[in-house]
Amino acid sequence: MTQQGVRWTADQVLALAPDASSQKAGSRLGIAGPWSRAGSSGEGAVWGLCKGSGSKPYQTVIDTADVAGPAYRCSCPSRKFPCKHALGLLLLWAGDHGSGPAVPDGEQPPDWAREWLDTRRAKAAAKGGSPAAGPGAGASAPADPEAARKRAERRAERVTAGATELERRLADLLRGGMAAAEQAGYGLWEETAARMVDAQAPGLAARVRELGAIPASGPGWPARLLEECALLHLLTSGWLRRDALPGTLAATVRSRTGLPAPAQGEPLRDSWQVLAQYDTADSKLTTRRIWLHGERSGHTALLLSYGAAGRAPSLALPVGLALDAELVPHAADPASRQLRADLGEQFTAPAPTTGHPPGLSPAEATARYGDALRDDPWLDTWPVTLDRVVPVPNGPDWQLADAEGETALPLAPSAVSRAGLWRLVALSGGAPLTVFGECGHRGFTPLAAWPHARAETVRL
Repeated sequence: MTQQGVRWTADQVLALAPDASSQKAGSRLGIAGPWSRAGSSGEGAVWGLCKGSGSKPYQTVIDTADVAGPAYRCSCPSRKFPCKHALGLLLLWAGDHGSGPAVPDGEQPPDWAREWLDTRRAKAAAKGGSPAAGPGAGASAPADPEAARKRAERRAERVTAGATELERRLADLLRGGMAAAEQAGYGLWEETAARMVDAQAPGLAARVRELGAIPASGPGWPARLLEECALLHLLTSGWLRRDALPGTLAATVRSRTGLPAPAQGEPLRDSWQVLAQYDTADSKLTTRRIWLHGERSGHTALLLSYGAAGRAPSLALPVGLALDAELVPHAADPASRQLRADLGEQFTAPAPTTGHPPGLSPAEATARYGDALRDDPWLDTWPVTLDRVVPVPNGPDWQLADAEGETALPLAPSAVSRAGLWRLVALSGGAPLTVFGECGHRGFTPLAAWPHARAETVRL
């Protein structure tokens, strides 16, 4: 149950917006003027009527206690989730902090909101008592295990054929020289990626497409292309020799190649703090990454959610909240460095938290990333928390310097170009911060920060 009087911050609400235009439109509706009959219950429901251009106001209701993040219903015609009315209502609710009259607590939902809430919760109960029954809840085992085994063998044969062809193409590229890649243009890589898709190896296809953008990436591209070709050769060689690899490395190769890896570990219950959430998109897919930290176990976990191009993924967890829930790891071995997990049963609604993960020095963070690379050579980044660091300029670039030592970690080029850098600098003001982010071979990307004088998470 949602605790009465415990409300989210505006940053946590705006983190749910599917795009920047929705953030702006929702912010304009986060005032009392357009709203009437708004209220919230002790069960995590928030509702209200918003005046629109028509004669009838829009009916908006949000279930903040849903396991997969807030669930929304609005009578407006928008196809965005959440729509601007849901964002505006949540901002109005967040701004009250239980003391204002705009969205009073402890109310009973009107019939139109209660009907939707009751229907949702009845469906959840029919599936096993909770929306958090987890991925695959209620699903039956394969009707024919032998048929499933044969399908897996046929797919492995296709992937092997694709990996063999990719090895030949990489060898041809090296024989012809790196200049040939620039002259061939992107079409060469797109055609090769399409062949990997036909071979049912989407992981190989994605890495091939990334190669196509390197010749246009500026000075030094031949060295970068050679490095990425070497990693791709290592992956295809690993697949072709997977039977001779140790079990954990063979599982990593299968995952990087693109074969599905269902959650198979033991569920771990903890108070999971939401550290960061961000989206990446290409022409076909939007991928949402959500980083969680177990306050009791100390484990870090990654939730992935996907949406079609132009649509926000369904899973959304506001940064700075913690949820008492089970996560189901994808790795069966608890000692594995595989961080991906699926969200399982949730026992309470998300609530604000004031803690943060224990931090490392820049030198320790780099060593932690190096250790992870031993198990997964294709790993781009590793999640770490830096303790007592200060953002300082380094020529045209920036770095996070150890406030009590002489080491520093450079920020990734992509992080330097983001607005979050200036928020980080303003938050520090020259004083040390605790910063969570992703450490990789291109540098560190900050995602959240905690000033030492404040306890709440600041999303970057």
